[in-house]
Amino acid sequence: MRRYELLSHAAFAAVLMLPVKLCIAQEPAEQLLSDIIVKATTPLPGIGLPLRDVAANLQNIKGEEIEQRNAANITEYMEQNLGSVTINSVQGNPYQPDVSYRGFTASPLLGTPQGLSVFQDGVRINEPFGDVVNWDLLPQSAIANLQLMPGSNPLFGLNTLGGAIAIATKSGRSNPGGQIEVSGGSFGRKTIEFEQGGVHDYLDYFVTVNDATDKGWAEHNPSRVKQLFGKVGYQDGDTSVNLSLTAADNTLQGSQTLPRSFLENPRQAYTFPDQNLNKVLFWNLSGSHFYGENLQLTANSYYRSYNNNSTSSNVNPPQIPAVPQALNARSTIDQDSYGMGLQLSYTGKLFAMNNQFVAGVSGDFADSKYRNFSQDAHFTDSRNTIGDGLFLLQTDAKTYNGNIGVFFSDTLSLNPQWSVTGSGRFNDARVTITDQTGLQPLLDGAHQFKRFNPGLGATYNPVAGLTLFSNYNEGMRAPTAIELACADPGAPCSLPNSFIADPALKPVIAKTTEFGARGKYGEKSSWSASIYRTALDNDIEFISSGSASTGYFQNIGKARRQGIELAANTAIDKLGVSIRYSYIEATYQTAFIEQSGSNSKADVNGNISVMPGNKMPGVPQNTFKLALDYVINANWEIGANLAYRSAIYARGDENNQDSNGKIAGYTLANLDTSYELSKKLNLFARVDNLFNRKYANFGLLGQDFFTGPAHTFDAANVVNEQFIAVGAPRGIWAGLKYSW
Repeated sequence: MRRYELLSHAAFAAVLMLPVKLCIAQEPAEQLLSDIIVKATTPLPGIGLPLRDVAANLQNIKGEEIEQRNAANITEYMEQNLGSVTINSVQGNPYQPDVSYRGFTASPLLGTPQGLSVFQDGVRINEPFGDVVNWDLLPQSAIANLQLMPGSNPLFGLNTLGGAIAIATKSGRSNPGGQIEVSGGSFGRKTIEFEQGGVHDYLDYFVTVNDATDKGWAEHNPSRVKQLFGKVGYQDGDTSVNLSLTAADNTLQGSQTLPRSFLENPRQAYTFPDQNLNKVLFWNLSGSHFYGENLQLTANSYYRSYNNNSTSSNVNPPQIPAVPQALNARSTIDQDSYGMGLQLSYTGKLFAMNNQFVAGVSGDFADSKYRNFSQDAHFTDSRNTIGDGLFLLQTDAKTYNGNIGVFFSDTLSLNPQWSVTGSGRFNDARVTITDQTGLQPLLDGAHQFKRFNPGLGATYNPVAGLTLFSNYNEGMRAPTAIELACADPGAPCSLPNSFIADPALKPVIAKTTEFGARGKYGEKSSWSASIYRTALDNDIEFISSGSASTGYFQNIGKARRQGIELAANTAIDKLGVSIRYSYIEATYQTAFIEQSGSNSKADVNGNISVMPGNKMPGVPQNTFKLALDYVINANWEIGANLAYRSAIYARGDENNQDSNGKIAGYTLANLDTSYELSKKLNLFARVDNLFNRKYANFGLLGQDFFTGPAHTFDAANVVNEQFIAVGAPRGIWAGLKYSW
């Protein structure tokens, strides 16, 4: 047993040993905090801070707000309603988008440089193998609260370069009663959701089950999503204990990006099949206990089993000697992750001033098995890949991740107007890769990354309803096993299918500075504004080596994201209005050479020069979001959402000079409505892309091999093109919800 595992078992024991009072009825612990606006400013829920003392531009969303919009999934809701958030559909499946915030990404695609950390009830759910985030695994109906914390907050640990998303799930105590919801509509989408919660004395329970089928708006991108979340809990006046289970079994197919020459039929697939099978079983035991009114101990221990089986179809670029037209790739990931967390919160006085101190330790560990197979294949006239032989093993590797963190935060109220917060976290991240075939000894390696990351913030409240704030913080991202195993320029790999060797990479360091203000007008209006800069050292980029899918990872030096965020909310009689605007400038700050043979400005070797100031692909500079809610009468409510995002550069156009130009910006309008047929029965409907706008939210430069009649394979007439991820056309859905 590794010594790190002892910490996980220790946390499990700590949860079980939290004092449990069975004989004295007291008020729930939350009521001790009735005068505090609780915000998840630490990974594990703690005593919380008044919002007036939080030195950051937080965005906080309640579960009922998400439910009100009737969005298909949580990422769609985030894109339409949260500032500085965009998504792209690079994988061509609505349940597997890349989520971008301030130009940093949380993606389900292996090999994508990740910059956001995502937590569910205090557990980091970035998968240890690749740091990816599988948005399809958590049912939206289980979300009680979602909070978006900006910047490189050190308390949230590894991978928190641009922000952290903290999700709190429902319980029977917070969501008693039940409901069943059925819906259907465009693209053959049919869903059924069930949830039930209840309380009995000190005990409570909650369960939700979802089942969705979707034929997809394009060819060859159907989905089947089956999700379950359950929680049982105990709570008395001082103690709470919860055990939860998240399970999912999903089949997701994508349609890839399309060359622009294919746009006479944007529903067609470039090649197929491309499929992901995602399964998870995630147990989380958590608890807290108050020792008096000022001291709280919180602990958790978890186990997560994750399995992924993916199949992808690929063009095999012509070589000498001749090779097959196509290559089918298949990979499997079997991952067991486990960990713990302990956190102590204290709210006593310091030199007669109000003070809150938090300190804790966390450990996250994972054992993963990765296998990759390839199969020679050929294309049919419809661009389906037909295998010509057996799948042959290319890579068989084991990886181990061990991450230990020790953190603290102290918020001191200097007087009724001023407060300061100092924080820090020491991270020790270890990655071990072991070849299981005996044929790739260069794959074996052990890597360790250590760093202390500080944070400092201040708030000033000159008058009631107005807060000025500033902060500076630092974060670290350790290179993933995927990056470490594909970092040799002399041996490029096929992303994300092959491991080659593991030269050393440096960890990415983020340093964020932010200034802002927020305030309220009366009871119904609020606003916020902030300006920020995140500077990265040792940023990691995937350097292409001749095609969009082969290359290696490399530290490229400095990069920067900086911008402005503005938001306002108000209610005028029966009309609610919400406005979000963000400006993001994401640029490279160190020159480097990228190979992008499909770029019109590439030299004879296919190289382009990326210079300081060049803008990063995929990040829109401007986004604007307007949400309207109008209450027609006591039973009927209608909402509208308008979302604009400006043009972006395609991947492979890092020098911003390709003759294809930018991928155009666009504006989408969406409608939703609900009508209360009775106190228990509700009718709802939703329209996405109301005006059926044609648009694309992602692009890359590549080679089109299907230039023959009816887009058939023709290796003799390959054309450089801009490939784009076409957005979904107008969709209409309606459903019924019965509550009790």
